[in-house]
Amino acid sequence: MTSKTDLLPEGLEDRLPASAQAITLAMRACLDVLDAHGYDRVRPPLLEFESSLASRMQGIETRRMFRMTDPASLRTLALRSDITPQVGRIAATMMKDAPRPLRLAYCGDTAVMKASQLDPARERLQLGGELIGSDSAAAAGEIVSVALEALRAAGLAGLSVDFTMPDLVDTLGAQNRSLSPEAIEAIRRELDTKDAGGLKAVGGEAYLPLLYATGPFDESLLKLRELDPAGALSTRLDGLETIAARMPDDVRITLDPTERHGFEYQSWFGFTIYAEGVRGAAGRGGTYTIGGSGEAATGFTLYVDRLADAAPEHEAERMVFLPLGHDAEAAATLRGDGWRTRAQISESDDPKALDCTHILKGETPEPL
Repeated sequence: MTSKTDLLPEGLEDRLPASAQAITLAMRACLDVLDAHGYDRVRPPLLEFESSLASRMQGIETRRMFRMTDPASLRTLALRSDITPQVGRIAATMMKDAPRPLRLAYCGDTAVMKASQLDPARERLQLGGELIGSDSAAAAGEIVSVALEALRAAGLAGLSVDFTMPDLVDTLGAQNRSLSPEAIEAIRRELDTKDAGGLKAVGGEAYLPLLYATGPFDESLLKLRELDPAGALSTRLDGLETIAARMPDDVRITLDPTERHGFEYQSWFGFTIYAEGVRGAAGRGGTYTIGGSGEAATGFTLYVDRLADAAPEHEAERMVFLPLGHDAEAAATLRGDGWRTRAQISESDDPKALDCTHILKGETPEPL
């Protein structure tokens, strides 16, 4: 029975061997894909000054982070809830002179003070890639393609991508000088809730067609082009079409032009990836600007622990029991060939109870 002193805080959990192994395998598979595409891995620290994290990305809410006072500097530290701002800081400081476009990958733990009802976990293993120095359609197309490839490598299937245009309302609002900033914010709020009545009530009747421009990509894109006779969105829509052309034939593409949830700091393009068996989003990303330097970038984020829960089970591993006095060189050779070994340390060790599938006899593993 678990005592009260052994209970974990709400939203935190231990991962036992099978689950931890699944997470590790998914992490390795995703990082291998990023490495193969030329993304160099960086490892930012778990804690940073709160002011630094808040200044690198729009929409970062430090009040959702665990914060504490640094006894060395007496400044406020924050436990990261998102690694992307840290990668932005690295690109803008220590790697500011590196050739662009700069491709960086990362993987590490993140935490939030309070989780949502849909996703109660307060700790996540976040993995992603950032393409610094470009937010073009070509850069966005690469990022979405690499994210999909990483998910496939982790064993996920039934992939679909939903495109969005996070700054769409601002772009259209800039064409209508009669709307005040307050009116634009009210329109944005009603579009977020998909409330047609509320949209009319705040003077956003002209934006109603956007609510009905959501759906399969080709149909939605056509509707948006019809709603944009002046061509204010033509460059963005052409960009979306270029990105969509790079998607594999078996990936379903949809477009929700006004969706902003989860895109607090994205600019003209955002995307969400869904996968069979994954509750909620499997990945998310888009274009953004790094605070402080003003440099354009494009990136994606995957939460590996969530993916591992949906990935197919791996084949049972071959585990060799190494009896007392075994041939050490033969055991090392087996490990080099991909076997796992468990060495006997007492006469009472039971190879089957230790989940061994084979026993080393001489230089040869034999089935138990």
